Amino acid sequence: MNRQGVVNATQAMRGLFPETPFQFNEHLSRRFSADIWLKREDLSPVRSYKIRGAFNFMRKAIAGGGEGRTFVCASAGNHAQGFAFVCRHFGVPGVVFMPVTTPQQKIDKTRMFGGEFISIRLVGDIFDQCYAAARAHVEATGGHMVPPFDHDDIIEGQATVAAEIMSQLPDDARPDLIIMPVGGGGLSAGMTGFLNGIVAAKDFLFVEPSGAPSLKKSIEAGSIVTLPKVDNFVDGAAVARIGDLNFAALKAFGTDQVQLIPENAICVTIIDMLNVEGVVLEPAGALSIAALDRLDAEQLKGKTVVCVVSGGNFDFERLPDVKERAMRYSGLKKYFILRLPQRPGALKDFLGLLGPDDDISRFEYLKKSARNFGSILIGIESKAPENFSGLVQRFENAGLGFEDITDNEIVANLII
Repeated sequence: MNRQGVVNATQAMRGLFPETPFQFNEHLSRRFSADIWLKREDLSPVRSYKIRGAFNFMRKAIAGGGEGRTFVCASAGNHAQGFAFVCRHFGVPGVVFMPVTTPQQKIDKTRMFGGEFISIRLVGDIFDQCYAAARAHVEATGGHMVPPFDHDDIIEGQATVAAEIMSQLPDDARPDLIIMPVGGGGLSAGMTGFLNGIVAAKDFLFVEPSGAPSLKKSIEAGSIVTLPKVDNFVDGAAVARIGDLNFAALKAFGTDQVQLIPENAICVTIIDMLNVEGVVLEPAGALSIAALDRLDAEQLKGKTVVCVVSGGNFDFERLPDVKERAMRYSGLKKYFILRLPQRPGALKDFLGLLGPDDDISRFEYLKKSARNFGSILIGIESKAPENFSGLVQRFENAGLGFEDITDNEIVANLII
């Protein structure tokens, strides 16, 4: 990577927005006995780092004679919002293709950032259909397609995150570990390219959601793997296929440097950062912080650790689901199907089995037609995970028929 090119891009970017904060986090530093620094890309004008790549791509395209052409992107998330913001900044027309299923909140935010310089077209039920429509539009009109991650100018733009970090670190500090999220790979390819020779290769850690391990699978295979399906919960990093250029930049790293985080564990981090720090993170933005919990304590102790917080575009309508997932992952909430006798006093007997810190959060008859027994779905919250072992023992001692379905994804998704 041309480091001077990244420096030039960083300087040009100051005409669009100031550098994002680089903050020492007291809460995390005390918890992990380390110096934890957060690069707050969630505080960019569009609340994600995606504005950087879009700006750099369009800056170069316009300088190269592309000013009279229409710019086009396909995205239902952060790339669309960054693209729209940059279109308005340069005063150039842009077309954003989004799936028909895109939440209205994301459509409205994209329109707000782009104003009269963009138009939004809703095409297809899934992203692949939307992307195909965008490509067809580019071919038919001679427009400029702005890719989300797989392009040299996009990678160079995302590398400005690393350039800022190095200028913001205290003079006597150097990172012992840099943790960054991975989706399509533009951010990680850019940062590792810029920091090559400054930070040792072994001191990078890449984080993917468990349901979308495109980088890890590709490194294991030695070539790019297209995942047959992905879990879209971490929508900012749920990519089925890492970019070609990005994989070329990352393929030499070890598989042990790619950490997979369960989606529900990410929810624990989102809730913790919201409750303790008042920081609003989207699932992809919480990935690098969530990784801290899964590292060996001695690996972190006394180290200077940089976590890239990639975005904060969180839809608060998702908060109940995030809280639910976090409690289940932390062992503070469980769901049971009970076989309860159909007799007077049976429910009272059951309630007597609960401990002082146990609270019923859901109670629902699933089947009440049997003569002697009824099936009941019950959700129980408790103040400590260890309380459930005693509760289950009391269920067994009472001869109560039950099944714990908390971690049974198929059953839980059907009835919870």
